[in-house]
Amino acid sequence: MWHLKLCALLMICLLLLGQIEGNPIPEQSSVKRRVRRMTPFWRGVSLRPIGASCRDDSECMTRLCRKRRCSLSVAQE
Repeated sequence: MWHLKLCALLMICLLLLGQIEGNPIPEQSSVKRRVRRMTPFWRGVSLRPIGASCRDDSECMTRLCRKRRCSLSVAQE
């Protein structure tokens, strides 16, 4: 019975040792922002109406995000 316990302890130690040798966590400044990818269905369902808040043109129905709002025209009067 003690052989099984010793074997299990050895396996756990080997697994933990393998984790130590892994790659370090990258710094926040070097992490690139991942571009969101959606299927055409979800892209159409998730589009925002005119006047809704947005971060970029791909979020709006009109494909125009101006001053963080979905816009109808290119130039804001």
